[in-house]
Amino acid sequence: MKKQYTLLFVLMLTIQFATAQFVLDGEFKPRTEYRNGFGSIIPDAADPGFAIATRLRLNAGYQTEAFKFYMSLQDVMVWGENRQLKPEDSNNSFSVFQAWADIKLAEGFSTKIGRQMLVYDDQRILGGVDWAMQARNHDAALLQYKKGKFMMDLGLAFNQDFTATTANPGGFQSVGTAYNTTGFFSYKSMQYLYLRHKGEAFSASGLIMNNGFQNFTGDADAQVADGVSNLVTLGTHLNYKKGSFGAALNAYLQTGERQNSVDVSGAYLLGLDLTYNVTKGVSLGLGAEIISGNDTSTTDKTEAFFPLYGTNHKFNGFMDYFYVGNHANSVGLTDIHASVKFALGETSSLMVKVLNFSGEQELPSGEKSLGTEVDLVFAKSFKGYGLAIGYSQMFASDGMYELKGVTEADASSAQNWAWVQLTMKPKFLNTAK
Repeated sequence: MKKQYTLLFVLMLTIQFATAQFVLDGEFKPRTEYRNGFGSIIPDAADPGFAIATRLRLNAGYQTEAFKFYMSLQDVMVWGENRQLKPEDSNNSFSVFQAWADIKLAEGFSTKIGRQMLVYDDQRILGGVDWAMQARNHDAALLQYKKGKFMMDLGLAFNQDFTATTANPGGFQSVGTAYNTTGFFSYKSMQYLYLRHKGEAFSASGLIMNNGFQNFTGDADAQVADGVSNLVTLGTHLNYKKGSFGAALNAYLQTGERQNSVDVSGAYLLGLDLTYNVTKGVSLGLGAEIISGNDTSTTDKTEAFFPLYGTNHKFNGFMDYFYVGNHANSVGLTDIHASVKFALGETSSLMVKVLNFSGEQELPSGEKSLGTEVDLVFAKSFKGYGLAIGYSQMFASDGMYELKGVTEADASSAQNWAWVQLTMKPKFLNTAK
């Protein structure tokens, strides 16, 4: 019933603002995946995974001279998750993905409040994770300033659990501010400052971000909130593009504490990517990234960097062996990669990328080499929709089997992943033209 009321509300907005600056659009994105070693080494005794999922979005935006309003409703559906004639979804995936207001305060100043995507630079530290069907959002308030080529964002967030009761139907906690949501670096509080200056050929940005994580004491059955650990991430993204040549640099440090007072010091990420357009239809890429790791013999401190809320699927190989819900506080990573992209006519392209992986720190055996991944992606755009087809193969080294906890003898002889994705973004109504 919740869905029906929400859709009715959107339809009422459509009628009310039909003569104003109102935009109503959507997204339909089904993806089929064959997983035979995606995310980790698959044992030979295990069967490959195969499934189809669809992301459906309905987006509404309204704009005046004083403010902007935006709402995005989302549902993620796995084909076959519901039995026949079932009145509701099994996975309870329907959600308000975005709901924010952007209010103009003064010349150059505005504030953006609500559930929103935080996307900056190449999405290394803060990104939308659009590849994941659920994607990533934040409940935050931003103070923004823009003038000419300069911009500044000051972001603040404070998260709480929903604890609705009969006596407290609103869900606000009346006593204390303990935050019991954990996993995937879910934070209790966040403060960040982002600055960027964008020139004709060169742009530079800086980020300093603090995340507060709720600490707990006691065993798993009787955990008690006990203070907050603060992790600070700071660094810069530099980008240069002139003619056929391009270069991008990421340099970040982390210090402070991870959840439950694990000291972090000397953690860093350093990446450099070079691009060159050989011809109109051929572009080359060459790059390297080093992410610090940790000596696995220590547990109360770490030198391991984690890229937190970035679009990690975009980096370190499409098979998601590193930093996609995994590889935290591990041996780090050295990623050396090369790519070539071919334009196959006006509407299609083929990308081939080869990545060689090794640990920044040694594994307990002394091994560092992890393996090589090959990624292929073919993309074609049609009138009103797009199609993408991908294939990836992992050629694991001894260190990868050790890292993932599967012996080479027990592993499948082939570690690969294939997918097909259709993306359609219909425009239902746009009175802002």
